[in-house]
Amino acid sequence: MSNSTFVLDNGAYTAKVGLVPNCIMKAKSERRRPFVGSQIEECRDASGLFYILPFQKGYLVNWDVQKTVWDYIFSKECCLVNLNQLSVIVTEPLFNFSTVQEAMMEIFFEEYECQSLLRINSCTLSCYQYKTENPNTKCCIVVDSGYSFTHIVPYVNDTKIKEGIRRIDVGGKLLTNHLKEIISYRQLHVMDETYVINQVKEDSCFVSQEFFKDMETAKNKIENNPIIKDYVLPDYTTLRRGFLKNPEPPNEQQTLRLSNERFAIPEILFFPSDVGIRQMGIPEAIMDCLKACDEETWPHLLSNIILTGGNAKFPGFQERIYKEVRSLAPAEYTINVYLPENPVTYAWQGGKTLSKDSIFSNLLVTREDYEEEGQNLCFERFDV
Repeated sequence: MSNSTFVLDNGAYTAKVGLVPNCIMKAKSERRRPFVGSQIEECRDASGLFYILPFQKGYLVNWDVQKTVWDYIFSKECCLVNLNQLSVIVTEPLFNFSTVQEAMMEIFFEEYECQSLLRINSCTLSCYQYKTENPNTKCCIVVDSGYSFTHIVPYVNDTKIKEGIRRIDVGGKLLTNHLKEIISYRQLHVMDETYVINQVKEDSCFVSQEFFKDMETAKNKIENNPIIKDYVLPDYTTLRRGFLKNPEPPNEQQTLRLSNERFAIPEILFFPSDVGIRQMGIPEAIMDCLKACDEETWPHLLSNIILTGGNAKFPGFQERIYKEVRSLAPAEYTINVYLPENPVTYAWQGGKTLSKDSIFSNLLVTREDYEEEGQNLCFERFDV
């Protein structure tokens, strides 16, 4: 929150106001009780935890779940805010459906009675934050690799070039599901363990800089193999989150032995065809998005590539994007790939910064405007 503005970056996996899981969670061990947000800490056994998500394939479809999460966010338990005295910035996906946009407006103005509202894409907020940090920048490419999709969005003079937007149907959810399948096939049935395997992915995976060389290393015996690690699974009595360690002989702790899946899983971001998705990987999509923009903008776009979203946190992700874009781009252009300190909250930070800008009030639709002119004004005002 900033001054009298509440910033809600409403992602498909986490709603950023602080990081709140954007879902209701239920555990096999406590079927009757739903967990929202930090209530998950009260769950005695998070193995077999399953998500009831408001988003499917990147778009909001389950309003009951979303409303439950929003009610929690604005409650005493989480943020304790009274929206009728606040301006709200809320993010939505690119090319969102107008019916979803209308329902969002209704909920925020009629149920939460917020004072004024800005509906905006998270990529635009990331671009704004980057330009605030780098005032001379005229152009940038935002690579937003989140839970459902990866989007590549070019901006020229604060305007997104819609013809240049590229979407890859690979996000964190697909990577977690693929890891579940590999582990279930190789060693232990974990198809019902989405919550735990998502943590395994976050704690264990990295992006290879030389895929085939790492594949050869992964075949070596343990003593000559830095890639093989054991992941100690949580038991939810002494250990609530697992951890990675060097391989040891079996003991009483339940472990997963991880080898080439540690880097083969994030590789899908670079080669979606590995899992049957006939689309280009991120570096090729960056170059393809470039071709939809005027040629004089190319050097400026390539020197300002911003990585956001949860997948940008994989170790080696930034270096690999740089290396591959460098090999695809004309030699005379400078390539610069920027990884924010926290790529997950970078758009939220942009919203916070925007709320202090003198132009902010011109972007908002007030409750009075909405009551007078309705949805049409929102569609005119918000460029999404």
